[in-house]
Amino acid sequence: MDTMRDRFAPAVSRMLDEDPRVAVVVAEIGAAALDAVRARHPDRVINVGIREQLLIGTGAGLALTGMRPVVHTFASFLVERPFEQVKLDLGHQDVGAVLVSAAASFDWPAGGFTHMAPGDVALLDTLDGWTVHVPGHPDEAETLLRHAVRPGDITADDKVYVRLSVQANGTALPVDGERFLVVREGRCGVVLAVGPMLDAVLAATEGLDVTVLYATTVRPFDAAALRWSAEHASADVVLVEPYLAGTSTAAANDALADVPHRVLGLGVGRRELRRYGTVEEHVAAHGVDARSLRERIGAFLAGGRVPVAG
Repeated sequence: MDTMRDRFAPAVSRMLDEDPRVAVVVAEIGAAALDAVRARHPDRVINVGIREQLLIGTGAGLALTGMRPVVHTFASFLVERPFEQVKLDLGHQDVGAVLVSAAASFDWPAGGFTHMAPGDVALLDTLDGWTVHVPGHPDEAETLLRHAVRPGDITADDKVYVRLSVQANGTALPVDGERFLVVREGRCGVVLAVGPMLDAVLAATEGLDVTVLYATTVRPFDAAALRWSAEHASADVVLVEPYLAGTSTAAANDALADVPHRVLGLGVGRRELRRYGTVEEHVAAHGVDARSLRERIGAFLAGGRVPVAG
């Protein structure tokens, strides 16, 4: 199966062909995959070299002229390194762009901690007005990328982050860029799986009488879906995110502010793992593999006496 990033260049190339307002800005990483479309649209495919601050500034400049820039590199170089430019060049100037990352939390362990960004979504949470998509399958990534670019239907300050990963679920679901999906219904707890965490969550909760929600758009947070699930199941909520653990606990707490509830945030831990190993070893070390999730979810929900579904 293609990875999400494998789909990026073909998808954005079609968008460049379809709409003259779409432009793509890269910082060396991923540039070679755009060679063919750059030959067709040399003025709208821009490689700024290894200059991540300029990457964001160039995207913002294009947005000021009415273009819809798609800006792409690894997450650590797209959100963390040029964060001041994300905050000022885009946010302060009230212009929009589509930031599309790769490498996610630990997709390339051999690259070391400089190429990891488990805190990217939490960092964007400090800014106002960002939409954040976290697809769990290459098909969903392509759908959400097109939803983010939306040729012919954009506003000047529409700021979107699309987080691509090599981790993926086995099957795509019909995502719409807005709502959480109800994948499984139960009565004694709610488990929200974000993006590529869904398969592990479904395996971890097999036989448990819990509702499983699936989120590929986490900002804005679908408070209505969580409230509905809590009303029909239980207000014991577990969030399983493929980035920094606890990133969405505040959003869940706000959604259930007038309801007695408990929330557990699971995801990537803060401690740096310096023996980089493989993606699978990082997943296990952070406790977001199916076996570890079953233990952690079961222990949390045990106080609510979650029975096995019958």
